[in-house]
Amino acid sequence: MSSVASGELREAAAGWLAAGRAAVVVEVVAAQGSVPRDRGTRMLVALDAALGTIGGGHLELKATTAARAMLMHGDRQRQQQRYALGPALGGTRFYPYADEAAALSDVLALSRAMAYKAACAGLDLGGGKAVILGDPATMKTEPLLRAFGRMVQSLGGRYYTACDVGTYVQDMDVIAKECDYVTGRSPEHGGAGDSAVLTAYGVFQAMRAAAEHTWGAPSLQGRRVAVEGVGKVGRLLVDLLVDDDATIVVSDVDPAAVGRLTAALPAVEVAAVGALPTLDVDVYAPCALGGSVDDALVPALCAKIICGAANNQLAHPGVEKALADRGVLYTPDYVANAGGVVQVADEIEGFRFERARAKAAKIYDSTLAIFRLADADGVPPAVAADRLAERRMAEIGRLRTVLVPGRS
Repeated sequence: MSSVASGELREAAAGWLAAGRAAVVVEVVAAQGSVPRDRGTRMLVALDAALGTIGGGHLELKATTAARAMLMHGDRQRQQQRYALGPALGGTRFYPYADEAAALSDVLALSRAMAYKAACAGLDLGGGKAVILGDPATMKTEPLLRAFGRMVQSLGGRYYTACDVGTYVQDMDVIAKECDYVTGRSPEHGGAGDSAVLTAYGVFQAMRAAAEHTWGAPSLQGRRVAVEGVGKVGRLLVDLLVDDDATIVVSDVDPAAVGRLTAALPAVEVAAVGALPTLDVDVYAPCALGGSVDDALVPALCAKIICGAANNQLAHPGVEKALADRGVLYTPDYVANAGGVVQVADEIEGFRFERARAKAAKIYDSTLAIFRLADADGVPPAVAADRLAERRMAEIGRLRTVLVPGRS
């Protein structure tokens, strides 16, 4: 996509509006560092098209995503986006994507969610993510991980990596042989270990907040909860729900994961993977891969609450409004699953589990605040969460315009 003259942009905007096609003008109003285009650069964004560019890459993806969200929700107020809370933090996903385009699409969506997750969690960090394209079962080697570590090191602290799908604590220890900017390391090397512990704890806190908002009490006692995916996080979430006297039904594509769970907790029910989301339950907790909440699922849901650990649970923008119209309370995924990033971020200043757990406990308060803001503004919780994150990005990002010696 090439840049276009301002006159051509105005003509295109006039033509689109005359044809009944809504659009948003995206403009770079301030530039610092390596922003791809100069101040004053503009592009035009519609739901199904875009004209011009502000430089491509992650910045443009975030800006066009925000523009299309405005169009989806009929928001006509001018918005200013800032992405300057601090260095990026996010995991490294080792996964056999179909091709490089699929990997790039996923990593950009995940890194955007990480930016909003960090902002809502009160962290002075931006969003990042990395992808190693391939099958970790056959391609993961020490030389490959160390080569990746050198690439992260070359960014000079602009990105901190961590575990994600296909990478583990032991892998972070190997990457750290070549890199100073690694979190999610083993306790033996001063790290926090597996971030699944506080990820599950944070999801549980968010679920308690959703229960408080829906039923007036911050407890899942007596409620039936469907947990989709009982690998690391889902398995730990089940333990927390059992302790809270909830009734649990689970599914997983891996029969071994289900078998390990039911051997330890025989009272847990098991459902087929495809059937679980539409069961007669109070809460649906997606804890597997993203995109499970789509147009087909919305009318078939029985659950009053969606709250889980999976990233990017909504298949596309607009699903959150369909859920709200049906009276389903959707807990924004990047708010609910922020416990993991809270845990690994704590390593940057020297990990202390008690301090990190106390921060993760605040997910209960932040989730309730988002539900209340959504009610006050008359918007779905996902929109309220975005606004809360963007407000913090703007307020803290504004400080970066005051240059202080020794501080970025």
